[in-house]
Amino acid sequence: MRLRLLAALALTLAVVAGCVTPEQQRAASSPATTSSPEAAESSSAPAETTTETTTTTPPPTTTTATTQVQAPGWVVGATPLPLGPDGFGQVLPTPPVLRNRALPTRDLLPPPADGRYASTVAPVPDAVLRRSTWQAGCPVRREDLRYLTMSFWGFDGKTHTGEMIVNARVADGVTRVFGTLYEIRFPLEEMRVTARPELDLAPTGDGNNTGAFVCRPTVGATTWSAHAYGLAVDVNPFCNPYLKGKLVLPELASSYVDRKNRRPGMLFAGDRVVRAFAAIGWSWGGAWTSPVDIQHFSATGR
Repeated sequence: MRLRLLAALALTLAVVAGCVTPEQQRAASSPATTSSPEAAESSSAPAETTTETTTTTPPPTTTTATTQVQAPGWVVGATPLPLGPDGFGQVLPTPPVLRNRALPTRDLLPPPADGRYASTVAPVPDAVLRRSTWQAGCPVRREDLRYLTMSFWGFDGKTHTGEMIVNARVADGVTRVFGTLYEIRFPLEEMRVTARPELDLAPTGDGNNTGAFVCRPTVGATTWSAHAYGLAVDVNPFCNPYLKGKLVLPELASSYVDRKNRRPGMLFAGDRVVRAFAAIGWSWGGAWTSPVDIQHFSATGR
């Protein structure tokens, strides 16, 4: 499961990036936040949204301890990695400030006002579609996609509202899953639509965006990924990296290869998050043999 590095493809004509790559990249000129370069446009999206369904649940009663430490001095996406012979960024040791990752979330949408989980499902607004990776030639029609907004808990211990594009046929199920994540206070660093310019950025190996639709091929192949249909979701990719041989994606997430060192935001077999996705019929890449795609959930089994 990782996003394809089209920048690397331009260099090698043969390299397909991992599922996390586009989501983990930021321009070097981005402000010192975890938000997208498209944040300003993103914040206007709800004004164009015609809501089809809205779900609200009571405040959560079950809590899971989350780290609320704000790690200072790290600008996500500011430092491109040197490329390895495979076209990916070099896999480097995790910087100390990211070994127990707890970066704050910048609000792109208004946070839930009453502390309750809320979600919306609507056609994808034109402005959102333009800044997404969708274009003519993608394997799914824009009419078959839906724009979601969902409440989530950040690593900063605060509630936030995220955005996501998914296939229309799984939209309601995905909002139920993230309702469970909200109930148990499972922390997410950010949840935003992957922007088209991100596909051309050099890898920085430090992204942690929870996202779904990205119009790209499967890792290491030329067939379309489940993400290209809006039928897959990646959850906290830095905390739950993609592993294949010596390759780790995001490339700075090596510390999180050690799954015995349990930290907030990590996924494990049989936990509430894995079970919530299983309840809507989705499979988990963390159960695969090779690659092991810990962040990846899909409705297609791949």
